[in-house]
Amino acid sequence: MTALTKERNTPERLNKRCNDPMAAAVVIFAGALVVLDASGNATKGVTGTGLTARGVAMATVDNSAGAAGAESIETEKGTWRFENDGTDTVDRTHIGGTAYIVDDQTVAATDGTGTRSAAGKIVDVDDLGVWVEIA
Repeated sequence: MTALTKERNTPERLNKRCNDPMAAAVVIFAGALVVLDASGNATKGVTGTGLTARGVAMATVDNSAGAAGAESIETEKGTWRFENDGTDTVDRTHIGGTAYIVDDQTVAATDGTGTRSAAGKIVDVDDLGVWVEIA
């Protein structure tokens, strides 16, 4: 491509919602923390490394009988409240730091000695859970 020589109408994307192909043999429930695996396919949040937090599932999608990419799921970025891990508990001293994925509804304060992927930035902690910004 060459540099512009006249005005261009450049498309804009708000980048709040995404739609991704799903990993094989997975069911993701509405409200679940969704991640992208090493292949770039959406799957539910689990303890593991190399995962990229994508957002929260907008609907339940069942790809339990399908191959990778047979179904797609819509996710939304933003600040969401997740369950606080009972052993590696996030508290108010962690605000501004990183929350780490335990499962599709739970986050922890640390990476579990290199076994957990980042969920996002800890925005707040209350009696009901941990508010995490997935950007």
